[in-house]
Amino acid sequence: MKKLFLGAAIAMSSLTFAQQFGIKAGMNVSSLSTDSELSDQASKIGFNAGVFMNAPIAENFSIQPELLYNNLGSKVTLTETEIGGTTYRNEYARHLDYITVPVMFQYNATPSFYLEAGPEFGFMVSARDKYKSTENGTPQNVFESDLDTDDFNKFNFGVGLGAGYYFTPNVGLTARYVAGFTDIAKDRPSGSDAVKNNVFQVGLAYKF
Repeated sequence: MKKLFLGAAIAMSSLTFAQQFGIKAGMNVSSLSTDSELSDQASKIGFNAGVFMNAPIAENFSIQPELLYNNLGSKVTLTETEIGGTTYRNEYARHLDYITVPVMFQYNATPSFYLEAGPEFGFMVSARDKYKSTENGTPQNVFESDLDTDDFNKFNFGVGLGAGYYFTPNVGLTARYVAGFTDIAKDRPSGSDAVKNNVFQVGLAYKF
């Protein structure tokens, strides 16, 4: 029994020392989808940034919980017309900001390359709509309106799949797709499709 406890203590000590902390940031390409279509609205460019901890749990396997700020949502072109060589466009974008906690289980195929999968838990912190009119891509009028987060489901659950490659022991490139499973609306009318977050993320990570 003493040997068992001693072995467990040594293993926990090794795990503690093997933990690595880091920071990461990158670009989001997000959209909102319904149950009937994978992506019925145009993608919107956003960002993500936060911190993570990476700890080995077995040979070639590790767990990486993260704490991120995520800008999600979608963009829609309302109207687009061309008059006299000038293109007039009216666009609408919905910005949904979350604090997210992904918990990724990683398979380290090589010391530099890994595959990952795991759940992501999100908590909405703000929501707003942005309307923009442009002429040949140049903004003419921009209007933003804050939305009441009480009208939304503040909790968001998703599942992520991704991969990463570390060019050095400290600096790596990351890529991840997160599919949402939670309707963003708090009280949706009966019979209408649920609308869910989807996002593709790419960025850089730095381990201390």
